[in-house]
Amino acid sequence: MPSTAIRKTEYDPVRRVLSVWFVASGKRYEFEDVPPETFAAFRAAFAKGRYFNDHIRNQFRHRLVAEDSNRRQVLRDSTAGKA
Repeated sequence: MPSTAIRKTEYDPVRRVLSVWFVASGKRYEFEDVPPETFAAFRAAFAKGRYFNDHIRNQFRHRLVAEDSNRRQVLRDSTAGKA
């Protein structure tokens, strides 16, 4: 089921980085060291926003990323949650 809060997700299994774009703000966050099993469960979840809040948000180190025309710029780094 599509999410009303999450616009898009991408997962890099080599780096174990989950990128999440949010509908309301348009912001993109990258979550580090996310296990493939967590991403698979997230993709399969009926309520993606709820799964994100319960199992990903504040559980993994994350940072807010802004897209520039040709480069990425890290705006804020967070060490909240488990590394």
